[in-house]
Amino acid sequence: MRQSITLLGLFICLHCPAPSVGFQTTSLNQYKARRVTHRLPAASFDSSDSAPIKLPKQLKKKALTTFPRYLEIECWKRPELRGLEPVLQAVAEACKQINRIVQRAQTDDVYGVAVDVAGNPLEENVQGEVQQKLDVLCNTIMMQAFCGSSCNIHSVASEEDDEPRCCADVMNDSVFGQGEYIAVFDPIDGSKNIDASLPVGSIFGIYRTQPGKPVNADSFLQDGNSLVAAGYCLYSATTILVLTLGSGVDGFTLDPDVSRFLHTHQDIRIPSNGAIYSFNEANYNDFDEPVQKYLSALKHGSSSIKKRSTARYIGSMVADVHNVLINGGIYGYPRTLGNKEGKLRLLYESAPMAMIMEQAGGAGSTGSRRILDVKPKETHQRVPTFLGSIENVFELDQFYKYYSDEQVNGNTSEQL
Repeated sequence: MRQSITLLGLFICLHCPAPSVGFQTTSLNQYKARRVTHRLPAASFDSSDSAPIKLPKQLKKKALTTFPRYLEIECWKRPELRGLEPVLQAVAEACKQINRIVQRAQTDDVYGVAVDVAGNPLEENVQGEVQQKLDVLCNTIMMQAFCGSSCNIHSVASEEDDEPRCCADVMNDSVFGQGEYIAVFDPIDGSKNIDASLPVGSIFGIYRTQPGKPVNADSFLQDGNSLVAAGYCLYSATTILVLTLGSGVDGFTLDPDVSRFLHTHQDIRIPSNGAIYSFNEANYNDFDEPVQKYLSALKHGSSSIKKRSTARYIGSMVADVHNVLINGGIYGYPRTLGNKEGKLRLLYESAPMAMIMEQAGGAGSTGSRRILDVKPKETHQRVPTFLGSIENVFELDQFYKYYSDEQVNGNTSEQL
């Protein structure tokens, strides 16, 4: 009897039409319509009825050192840095100003492509990139901060400008441009992220002028070991200024209530090994073989890799590097078939970030040499860039060494 029922059920299933499935039998327009018509009616809201939000009493502010006080203490301990104190305070103020602009980018219409008075897009910058409104505005802010803070900065070089500029020309006053320092900076890294409200940042580095030599474009062609200070400011959920003066790395979080940077991260140390890797894997097929093999090992495991890793990539160097600095791992922007020298600029991005990483106990490499040992041949020189935990960067370097040796010697031994 049970067998008869089973056979009857099978007969019904085979000969009766199957129930229609809405997605399979619905046109794309009908599918879209179903999802835009089911909306709740708009609720009326009277702002006068809203009560102010009361924070719990246990949320008390910490007693933290302000950025100016931190600089005062550091310059007292190291008097040779006294000339940088007003400069760095001005940079911090510039970062506050840029932060306000970033926060209001959508409402104040400062996103999108920069245009001239006639409404035509500006020419591409020296990097071959279309300038965004934010690029132009932030470049002016940073340049005036470095040059106008004191007479201690002689000249500045920006990623956005063709050539370095003397501060006397920037400020249109011969009083300026007599100092012993020169500054390099990327005023706003990741400006295209603004449209999507993603993190962006500013990067800077400061060198001394070379004694007995005139200051010109060649004065900027110093390797990263000569950096006196380097830092970046990340504009994200919180705004944080990260700085090294050559003796460790410290972080300062902007308190929006009082508009001050407060010393929230003392002596930042990057983990010696981390589980984050931050590469734009959309370019995987264009990467060098060592990078391809390394990324494959990170994802699938290898005897030469201590741990499998997790991909995290935002598309803003400052945001990605900061994530690696705090949590450990490796950030990489290798050379590709389209950018055979790499994409990142040595002076404005790679060298300052490498100094920060090394001062925090990490490493910076081009894959074949230490970034801080690379002396630029021109101000806009690009280099492959790998930054992060010292063990992670060492592993990447080993892949480069192995596959380079393999090509030269025809090595056919077991791969890394």
